[in-house]
Amino acid sequence: MVHTLAIPDLVATQTWGQRLGKLLFPGAVVALVGPLGAGKTHLVRAIAEGLGVKNPAAVNSPTFVLIQEYPARLPIYHFDAYRLTGSQEFAELGVEEYFRGEGVCLIEWADKVASVLPAERLWIDIQIVDATHRRFTVTATGQRYQHLMAQLKLTD
Repeated sequence: MVHTLAIPDLVATQTWGQRLGKLLFPGAVVALVGPLGAGKTHLVRAIAEGLGVKNPAAVNSPTFVLIQEYPARLPIYHFDAYRLTGSQEFAELGVEEYFRGEGVCLIEWADKVASVLPAERLWIDIQIVDATHRRFTVTATGQRYQHLMAQLKLTD
């Protein structure tokens, strides 16, 4: 199931991300892709707010540390695959344990490591339209994620 959203500004990104975060479930995997500056980390911060993270300002890109963990309603595992050479290096981080855990995995630059991601997931492709506008193409694979899209009212 694929749905495209027009996101006019950062406020809309914030609002949508918070809604998504409130609906995520234990073991959820959200893959984020898009060019530099598309707003992946901003969306992750909004999702973390929706999950109830205490200090949203502390949510930043884990580009150099590869993973950040944040306590919230569900533990948040924020990965950044930008500097990785590929899926094998990502797998060596022990991601399978995170995927099977009780937390939520948010993965920036997921296209670089797609081959080791769970088949069932939410995939968000962020395209830059102009300085403030973005287009989110949201793909839900698996029944839980399709149900999530229905809750977000992203079904036709």
